[in-house]
Amino acid sequence: MLVKINPETKVFGIIGFPLSHSLSPVMHNRAFEELGINAVYLYFPCREVGGVVAGMKSLSIKGLSVTIPHKEKICRYVDELDPIAKSIGAINTLVNKGEKVIGYNTDAYGAVMALKSRIEDLRAKKVLIIGAGGASRAIGFALKEEGAEISITNRTEQRGIALAKELKAQFYPFSDIRGDFDIIIQTTPLGMYPEIEKMPSVPDSIFEKKPVVMDIIYNPMETAFLKLAKKKGCETISGVDMFVYQGAKQFELWTGKQAPVSIMRETVISFLKGKNR
Repeated sequence: MLVKINPETKVFGIIGFPLSHSLSPVMHNRAFEELGINAVYLYFPCREVGGVVAGMKSLSIKGLSVTIPHKEKICRYVDELDPIAKSIGAINTLVNKGEKVIGYNTDAYGAVMALKSRIEDLRAKKVLIIGAGGASRAIGFALKEEGAEISITNRTEQRGIALAKELKAQFYPFSDIRGDFDIIIQTTPLGMYPEIEKMPSVPDSIFEKKPVVMDIIYNPMETAFLKLAKKKGCETISGVDMFVYQGAKQFELWTGKQAPVSIMRETVISFLKGKNR
């Protein structure tokens, strides 16, 4: 696809570091093309976020996705937080309204939609979240709203305990995870392209009850963690589903138009399958 740039072209993009794993430009540019929107979505590798909001206003950047490691830190710099983002304490979407930049969180929506494609009712489901970053926070708060029972495990215990306290959840260190879980969600970057062989050092015993296992990493589609879960007999959910749903919600916040979800999903899957040939 060749994007035709002119003075009216609206600019969107993604900030984070590193960005080599991200397929957001592939997905959003295809969605713009599908709906005939004069816009382009670019990579903006970014180590510090202090100047991002001012930069958006100065350069008329209409919207940004926010990925690791900035989802929590960026909250202090926006002009306004959407109520959901404020309650979560993490942002993955910035919308430039002209005089102010508003922070939103669509990770929560994306995770719930992905899970509900397999489990319609999440009430009273016992969920183990691996990780304690911005995405973990969003998913934890969203699942609490759905009535699920949350447990947290994290390599850095202090960070994991802090999140568990906020969620009124149980915390387990990696070495001592106890309980039978209906759902396990892997939210750390371990296993993300290009370091695809990595995974969290959690015990295999977490798979004994055959929970539904989701990894929010989408590149690769099947992580080492999901391969292990499948080998243990668990149903698995690729991170592609959450990625597409959260991206669709971003697209709608930026454009005011209904996102072409099926096209976005097909684009991501096609790219990933082609990459792995």
